[in-house]
Amino acid sequence: MKHIAKNTAPADNFLGTEAPFRLVFKLAIPSMLAQFVNVLYSIVDRIYIGHMEGVGTVALAGVGICGPLVTLLSSFGTWVGLGGAPAMSIKMGEKDFAGARKILSNGALLLAVMSVLLTAAALAFKEPLLRLFGAGGESAAYASEYFSWYAAGTVFAVMTTGLNAYIVGQGRGKAGMLTVCIGAVANIALDPLFIYAFDMGVAGAALATVLSQALSAAFTVFFLLGRSADVKLSFGGYDGKTMGRILTLGLSPFLIIATDSAMLLALNGVLRAYGGSRADELISAATIMLSFMQIVTLPLGGISGGTQPALSYNYGANDPARVKRCERAILGMCIAYTAVMFLVARFGAGGVVSVFTSDPSLKAESVRFIHIYTLMIIPLAFQYALVDGLTALGIAPVAITLSLFRKIALMLTLTLLLPRFFGAEAAFWAEPIADLVGSLVSTVVFFSLINKILRKRDLAVKRLAAERELMQKMRDGLA
Repeated sequence: MKHIAKNTAPADNFLGTEAPFRLVFKLAIPSMLAQFVNVLYSIVDRIYIGHMEGVGTVALAGVGICGPLVTLLSSFGTWVGLGGAPAMSIKMGEKDFAGARKILSNGALLLAVMSVLLTAAALAFKEPLLRLFGAGGESAAYASEYFSWYAAGTVFAVMTTGLNAYIVGQGRGKAGMLTVCIGAVANIALDPLFIYAFDMGVAGAALATVLSQALSAAFTVFFLLGRSADVKLSFGGYDGKTMGRILTLGLSPFLIIATDSAMLLALNGVLRAYGGSRADELISAATIMLSFMQIVTLPLGGISGGTQPALSYNYGANDPARVKRCERAILGMCIAYTAVMFLVARFGAGGVVSVFTSDPSLKAESVRFIHIYTLMIIPLAFQYALVDGLTALGIAPVAITLSLFRKIALMLTLTLLLPRFFGAEAAFWAEPIADLVGSLVSTVVFFSLINKILRKRDLAVKRLAAERELMQKMRDGLA
């Protein structure tokens, strides 16, 4: 077995030398663009399926039911990726490259084990899971057909998502973007081939996605084994403590995405329960609306997540002023992006919806739901930038608490309660209410803690340096 190598990465990394705004911009743009492209993974299938002659609306509802499950499976890759990547970046800032390689090797092992277990579980419990997530009526058969093929390729989705985070964590944003682009371009090319030319319908859409993700997964492995990586993928050095640390740090982003699945489950459930004869139509409209929301939230997460190395590296290097400047730049970019997307939602939603369907009634409902769901996306910028900032600094418990407060205490509760009193469509108001209240709470908590966190880090580093100096003097005295 090959063990972790002793070679070191370059001593001077641009994460510690580039001007803060330029650094954040350099990391954010490729990551944001990568997530724009990544949106295509989920919406290209829906675009083609929504236009299938005669069955488009029902088939789209079936694929929409699979959406939460697909997101849930991928979130396990995010758990390990965003749990280990900031820790790896901190080690890089400390110039501890052996420690950085150890984190990467342990993360890769976790991803491999998780992906195998998830594939087995998804295939074994497919039907109960689909029923739990709202499959019923005519859409159930399409949901089952799509998910059967997708679940077989879970390993590729998990490995791609997880390993790509370690590429971005080294400041290699362009390579991270290339990972996503390879899969997305392949998916766009393969979808019409499998759906129409091979007449496979929704199964063809799922198979095209699986094959595309396999290409992306292969690229991440080759990159991390190659010369371009500062921290290379090695084998060995596995230990439970490192894996536990990765899982703890990654729990916050995992819960954000995983609870998105719970939210979609709740939304589909209440639309099915309270929508009556309009249930399938409402779920189809919600599927289109949520596809638009992915255009908002995935690139937003690309900015806040892709720029984490700027915070983690400089936190590891104990440069608190630089950490603050980088966080301000990240927050500013998040606000600017959500402001643009707010305007797009207000004035361009109709054009986006037309890509998915030509049904006038479905278009009107989808646009209306988009207008409701995006009311508070500008405050949402604070939630993403500040909670991901705490994750980048290794402050996992606070980040997890803030994420759960917004998603569970606010959004899930409101999604379940509002329709009981105001009908099925009231469920769509849970998002803007939770976005506003959750973001306000996260902002107050972040700014009350950040100076304490940075002072604690500074004292710890100085104490460690003093201890090392004392030990060196003692060794010199004995010599």
